[in-house]
Parts: sequence; structure tokens; C-alpha cells
Amino acid sequence: MLYQQQELPATLFSCEQVKQAELQLIETGITEHDLIERAAAASLSLLQQQHKVDGKIAIIAGYGNNGADAFTIGTLLLEAGKTVSLFCLERDNVSQGLAQSKADFIAVGGRVSTDIEQVLLEADCIVDGLLGTGFSGDISGSMAAVIERINGCQAWTLSLDIPSGINGNTGFGGCAIKADMTITFGALKQGLITGKAREHVGELVFADIGLSSQLAPSKVINVTAEEVPVGLPYRPHDSHKGMCGKVTVIGGDQGMSGAPRLAAEACLRSGAGLVTVVSHPSHHLVISAGRPELMFWGCELVDMEVYLRLGWADVLLIGPGLAQQDWGYNLFKAVGLCDKPCVVDADALNLLSAEPRRHDNWVLTPHAAEAGRLLGVATEVVEQDRFAAVEAIQAKYGGVVVLKGPGTLIYDGEVCHVAPVGNAGLASGGSGDVLGGIVAALMAQKMSPMAAATAAVVIHGRAAECAAVDGMRGMLASDLFVHIRRLVDEL
Repeated sequence: MLYQQQELPATLFSCEQVKQAELQLIETGITEHDLIERAAAASLSLLQQQHKVDGKIAIIAGYGNNGADAFTIGTLLLEAGKTVSLFCLERDNVSQGLAQSKADFIAVGGRVSTDIEQVLLEADCIVDGLLGTGFSGDISGSMAAVIERINGCQAWTLSLDIPSGINGNTGFGGCAIKADMTITFGALKQGLITGKAREHVGELVFADIGLSSQLAPSKVINVTAEEVPVGLPYRPHDSHKGMCGKVTVIGGDQGMSGAPRLAAEACLRSGAGLVTVVSHPSHHLVISAGRPELMFWGCELVDMEVYLRLGWADVLLIGPGLAQQDWGYNLFKAVGLCDKPCVVDADALNLLSAEPRRHDNWVLTPHAAEAGRLLGVATEVVEQDRFAAVEAIQAKYGGVVVLKGPGTLIYDGEVCHVAPVGNAGLASGGSGDVLGGIVAALMAQKMSPMAAATAAVVIHGRAAECAAVDGMRGMLASDLFVHIRRLVDEL
């Protein structure tokens, strides 16, 4: 059975978990070739559904089980009288499944070519079965040349199980197929909806080939699936502003009034009853006149008035525009002395990386570069395995960690939520400040840190998708506000 993008299962699995489930299913009497035939039949059904079977179909087969799937699809297409050309990377040692699938393809009149140019010539549709979930590492040489040639072709491309060159566990890939659609078999691999994979997968389709009964429990969840509930506590009709959550936003060194202003309005738009901004005194007019519903305290030195604003709040948000000079550092230290739930963002994360400590009642919201600083590694190391990075940050600093990016990860030490929402329009100044404000507001309204972080990421991403209707390039962080208000009400 095929499940389209909006019907994808909630639970995500590592490639090793899927492989183990396949081996256990085979022990029940199902053969490896049975699984290959099921995957091929599902792929053919999808090609027919997409109206891609009547032109010239170019099949690209590797030398593993992914290649066996490709050969079997070729056999089914030839038996249906379709026009098929097949390219295969050859090597001496191949799996039994591939050997049988290749023999079946040749038996129905199929021809195997080693000339990629000839196979792709005038192709209307490409089926990518080059590399599967067993792949890891870097691609170079002839394999890289084949992938680059496929990506340079204008034909519609379907990847089998995973785009060739993408790591199914991490979502990382350097040289990789850029598919229009990917059909993944048996279980949804966790790497398909985060990191570089978001650029390469295209539309994602899940094919159930009978593995579900054999899959071990997983703690990685796709939180955009419809069956994952995320909701705010009920707000009674007799509520007043003091009951609806109080947030203090701390940030905005000289010349950086915009960041705390955006974060604070995001708090209001997400339902917080009262919001105070503690910022540099020079920002009073910009923040209060731009949004008079915000309260403001101008801080030149950390004194008792600042501590009163911190103590007043249910939740603190520190970091937007904070900078890393003495002014921001002193506020960072003051917040550290408060026993308050806290959202730590932007330069507060950079200050934390210099003076690491653990807390259980905070939410950290790093992007990849900030995550690298928190771990003392390069940004590239974080991007190569985002799951490992978010786990390492949580182990070191505690609380809930939101690793922002394509397919944001939210981890509390037990469960990892993956949120494949949003778009490249969020790659602009202020977007992260808005996210931090949403998280703080939801926490102030009595959501747990994990639930608040997860809901905030989904709201933020979906608001970006709504705003992009008017154009993604040039989208501003403040363009999200009107959509945030509606999406919070729909929780």
C-alpha cells in the first residue's frame, strides 16, 4: 500500500532497525526476493499513478539490493510492453537477490548497458536504484560522474528507498541524486526528512511491504504526522492576562533592538498574557512605539530592578540581540542565578559554550553553527550527523535541545522529534528570534518544555509555508506573525 506525503507514518527508524526487521521477516518464510518483488510492484504502481510509464524509462541500477529492486521494476515494465533502457554499474561480487533479478530482466528481453549517456538519451523518466540505505561515506570517481550526469538530465526522477548518495540514518549527503519523488520501503528512514535529504528527496512516498510486525520500537518521531497530538491547555472564558503566562525577554545590546522586539511580539502572538522586554535603554522608543502592548525596562547595569523583572516572569527568554560584550554577559549571569524555566537562544548560546553548565528546565535553540560551538566542533561535523549532535548537546547541557535547520530536531534525552516543516524563506534575520518567542510563550501557558518546543517548531514552520504563498524570497520574520496567531489557535 502506498502512503503519500500527508499520510506518512509517525515513527521513524534507523537503517539498521529496518535491516533487522527484514531479516526477522525472512525467518518467518518470506524470501528476500519476495521483498524485492513487493518493492518493485509498489514502485510500478507509483509510476503508473504519476503517469510516467508511457515514455522512455531509464533505469539506473547499482550492485546491491537497491539495484535488484531496479532490475525487477525493469522486468515488470518490459512485461507490460513499456520502453525501458537500463544502465548498471558492474562488479564481480553481487548479492544473490541482484543476480536473480538481473537474470529475470534478461530473460524477458532486457538489455544491460554500461553507457550512461545512451541510457539517458531522450529519457522521460529516470528510476534511481544506484545506492540504497547500506551506503555511507563519500562518493567519487565513476559513481560521482553517473550521479552528476543524472542530475544534469531534465527527466523526472524517482529514487528507490532513498536518493543515491544520501545517508539514511543522518540525512547527510555530498554528491547525491536530486529526485522529484522518493519511494521508501518497509519503514520511514529517519534521515529522509532532515538535513541535506530535504533538498534531495522531493515528494516522499511510503510503501508498506510487510515489515511493520517485525520493527522494534523507535523513539524518533515525525511530529508533522496527523496522529501525533500537540495541543495547548484549555483557556477558560474567565481568564485574565495574569493567568495566561508572563514572559521576560532579555536581549538587545546597543544597535540590536530588532531581535528582542521580534521575539517579544512572537510571545504575544503566541498567546502569552504579559511580556516585558529588558534591553538597552536606547531601544525604548523602537520597542514600545512599534508594539505598545509590550512592557519595557531599560537596563544599563544589572540591578535589583532587573532581578525584579526576572522574578516576575513565568518564563525567561535570553539571547536575541544580546551580543557577547560585558552588558550581555552580565545579563546572562543574572539569568543563570534565577531558578526559572528559560529559553536560551542566539548569543546566550555562544556565552553558554564558553561557560558550560547543565539545567533541566531550559530549552536551547541552536542552529548548526551555534551547535558546533556548544560541542567544540566545526559546523560541518554537526551537519554530517544532526541526530548525534542533538544528543551530544542534550547530554552535555541538559533540558530540551532544538537543533534548527531543514528537518529541525527536538530532543529531551529520551525521545527525538523531527519536524520537516518550513522553507528557505526562514533563512533571514529574525526568524530564530521569532521561534524563541513562540517556545517561551507556550511554556508560559503551562506546556512542558518538550511539548512547547515541538509545537513551536511546527507552528513556526507552517507559518513560513503560509507566508511563502506571497513569495519565499524576500519573506521577513515579521511576515510570520499573522499566521502564528491563527496556527496557535488551531492547536
